[in-house]
Amino acid sequence: MTKLMLSGTYDLPNAALESTSVVTNTTPIVAYRGAGRPEAAAAIERAVDLFAAEIGMDPVEVRRRNLVAPDRFPYRNATGTVYDSGQYEAALDLVLEAAGYEQLRDEQRARRERGDAVQLGIGLAVYVEVTAGGGGTELGHVEVRPDGTVRVLTGTTPYGQGHRTAWAMLVADRLGVPMEDIEVVYGNTDTVERGSITGGSRSLQLGGTNVWRAAGVVLDQAKALAARMLEADVDDVVMTDGRFHVAGTPAISFGWADLAQAAAEDGATLAGEGDFTQAGGTYPSGAHLAVVDVDTETGKVVLRRLVAVDDAGRILNPLLAEGQVHGGLGQGAAQALLEEVIYDEDGNPLTANFADYGVISATELPSFETVHLVTESPANELGAKGIGESGTIGATPAVQNAVVDAVAHLGVRHIDLPCTSERVRRAIHGG
Repeated sequence: MTKLMLSGTYDLPNAALESTSVVTNTTPIVAYRGAGRPEAAAAIERAVDLFAAEIGMDPVEVRRRNLVAPDRFPYRNATGTVYDSGQYEAALDLVLEAAGYEQLRDEQRARRERGDAVQLGIGLAVYVEVTAGGGGTELGHVEVRPDGTVRVLTGTTPYGQGHRTAWAMLVADRLGVPMEDIEVVYGNTDTVERGSITGGSRSLQLGGTNVWRAAGVVLDQAKALAARMLEADVDDVVMTDGRFHVAGTPAISFGWADLAQAAAEDGATLAGEGDFTQAGGTYPSGAHLAVVDVDTETGKVVLRRLVAVDDAGRILNPLLAEGQVHGGLGQGAAQALLEEVIYDEDGNPLTANFADYGVISATELPSFETVHLVTESPANELGAKGIGESGTIGATPAVQNAVVDAVAHLGVRHIDLPCTSERVRRAIHGG
């Protein structure tokens, strides 16, 4: 995954990756939220900041000159990955405006001129990631019961993402049925015949699209049945607020219960299944900006602000999407500042419990500032991309870049993750 995303959001003609596999009984990292994409983003975003420092150019300008232009999509990057859509410069502009970038730089200059002990750091990351990597499909089945209520079967199994609400929204929108009359069933092998992993930020674009398509099949069935009952041409039948009638004559109409009962009398059901298979992944993107205070005497880092612009295509439920972003930002900041598995020289774990292992809490986090940018994906008819992991991919390098930026005027070029007080103080004072 790191190799696929190695060149990030930049129009780089060449990229190469060398890796070494090591057999060890220690486990410093496993597949984590973002799995490979945060590593790629960290590598390229640190490289851009280092290059900017080397040539004496604002890191914003370096990014702006090298971002993939919106008219280049679909864009094949230097390692052969094809990005579906994106507005990388627009995301950068939005995050700079939301954060007040120029005012932040003014504050930073003032602190440096005064020689304050606590210095300000500003860190940027413009990221792209892949969701539903490789594409695929997922079960989506919709059935109208004789009482007019709807049952949805989905192969996706949520563990906090809110699929039950989101899939009900899709069906309610397409069929005109109140959400309280829609039952979403998942994880029950007696009724759900197949399903795949809920991972890789894939569920809406695969499972959601097939639920949407299944509802469309049912809608077509209902229109055909209503046309027969109304003795009309199917093209003249419309649905208004969940009732079917001939266009222009709503006085005579049939609801979902009427149609389901009529179908049952014919030995049939109003039921359908989605048949969508996505050919490949989608590529969410965005820009994150972190603001930190760094105590140059102790090395202590305080995350003051984290501003995030995320583009996940069409957003189905803003509240659910916002929750996903918030969780990712918290995890990304934790990786940048705290989380580390440490072993002694004999391989014994020294961070084996939550007293020794740094876990982030509300105490260490600011209130997040979020902006949504919408660039629809052509890969599915919902125009959706994943959003479950985006926060971890942009936040980590943004926070790391901010910490380094705070002490760059003292000759510091780089600080390894996590940017703990000890590491920061050693980078400033040596030792």
